[in-house]
Amino acid sequence: MARVEQPEERDPTPPALRLVRDLINTLDVGAGTDALATPDGLAAFAHDHGLTGLGLDKRDVPDVVRLREGLRAACLAHTGATAPEEAAADLAALLRRAPLVLAVDEEGTASLGPADVLPGAAAFTARIAVAVATAAGDGTWSRLKVCEAHDCRWAYYDRSPAGRRRWCTMAVCGSRAKMRTYRARRSPGNRAPGTGSPGEETGG
Repeated sequence: MARVEQPEERDPTPPALRLVRDLINTLDVGAGTDALATPDGLAAFAHDHGLTGLGLDKRDVPDVVRLREGLRAACLAHTGATAPEEAAADLAALLRRAPLVLAVDEEGTASLGPADVLPGAAAFTARIAVAVATAAGDGTWSRLKVCEAHDCRWAYYDRSPAGRRRWCTMAVCGSRAKMRTYRARRSPGNRAPGTGSPGEETGG
C-alpha cells in the first residue's frame, strides 16, 4: 500500500514525536521495505533528522533496529493491544544504557539531554528518550500509535477527540478489519441459531 505523506504544515504529529514516528516507519510492513537494512540507511536517517556527530557505524544497526521495534511495541500498546514482550524488554534494556541528564541554565530553565559520554547507538537512543520524555510530559505520547493491522503496523498520531483510533486510516486498514470481523460473524460456525443464508435451511 503506497504511503502519501502530508505536507509539513498539515502534519498533526507534535514536533517532539516526529522523530519517534519516523524511526518506527523506517520499516514499511505493507511495502516490505526497511530503510535501516544497511549502515548507509541508518546514516541517511540520522542526517535527515539532524542526529549528526553520534559516531554511528554498522555495529549500531542491530541496536537501532531493536529500538525501533521496541517503540513499535509501545505504540501498539497505546491502541489497547498487547505488545510483544520481547520487544518491550529490548526497549527497556536499550533505554537503561542511554541515561539522560537534567540541566538547569542561568535563567532557571530545566531541560533533559543525553549524557555527553554516550557513543553510537546509546547516543541515538538518548535522543529518542528525550523526545519520548517530552511527549510524556505534555500528554501527547499516548497518542502516538501503531496500526493494529498485522499487515500494516504504521505509526501515526491519533488526533481524534476521544483518542481511540486503532488504525492508521479508517478508509483502508479500519475498513478491512471491520470486513474481516463481519465475515467471521457470518461464517456458518458463528451464526445465531435459526438464521441462515438465503436458500439455506434454518431448521425448526
